[in-house]
Amino acid sequence: MTVDERVRAAGARVEEVAASCPGTLAACVPGLIGVNEDVELPLASTGKLLLLAAVAQGVTGGELDPGEPVKLAEDDYAAGSGLLIGLSARTWTIGDLALLTASVSDNTATNALLRRLGLDRVATVAAGLGLARTRILDRIREPRLPVHPPTFALGTAQELATLAASLDGPEPWKRLMLGWMTYNTDRGLVPALLPHEPEDREIRAAMPYPEVWVANKTGTDAGTRADVGLLVGTRRVGYAVLAHGPEGGDHDLVLAIREVGRAVAALVHCV
Repeated sequence: MTVDERVRAAGARVEEVAASCPGTLAACVPGLIGVNEDVELPLASTGKLLLLAAVAQGVTGGELDPGEPVKLAEDDYAAGSGLLIGLSARTWTIGDLALLTASVSDNTATNALLRRLGLDRVATVAAGLGLARTRILDRIREPRLPVHPPTFALGTAQELATLAASLDGPEPWKRLMLGWMTYNTDRGLVPALLPHEPEDREIRAAMPYPEVWVANKTGTDAGTRADVGLLVGTRRVGYAVLAHGPEGGDHDLVLAIREVGRAVAALVHCV
């Protein structure tokens, strides 16, 4: 099978999965796959990538000290994903909070960083990265009430996949952010069915067939599953897969994203 035939086959498979998925499934591998890629969907915790980008740029640009202590405020604490809500320490460094946000999607760490940087600063960084429709709307809230913004973050698969692909660059902030993403403990979506080592923290230039290297950020909320990251085989591809459907159908969303992962994996050793 030629490269073009493999790309077409992968795209057709993703379209097939999207058609059978409850709700909406959007997927993008820039230049190779685009299904519902411009549809704006809730991002759940994949929206935290915008915050991580702002922190990474601030650290490598000398505007933020990764060792700066941040004392947790009472309203930083949020249920859901993370560890800080169950730990006794009340002061953590900016670097600690970024790693907790990337690794275990810690909601409390996210809120503390958002308070330290401010939503406006994160929005400015996102705009500078070309993200016109992908944005954080609010801090993490558990529960989220009718008086609050409807969701934490919104965006498109195309913009997020483009961001993920751009992290494969030499700029120090990109290397820092990608390094944080290698600590992500959730490999249950796009990479779930792929042969990979989840504890491989070294940023790879290439991997032998059929192995893949993964750096990613996932998102989970009622009716929402999402995964954005970089896969490395004999080629390197950024990807974003977002799925949003009726509550109660979350497992079907997970299965659909895993099947998209199989299709995307077919491209990382396609040269």
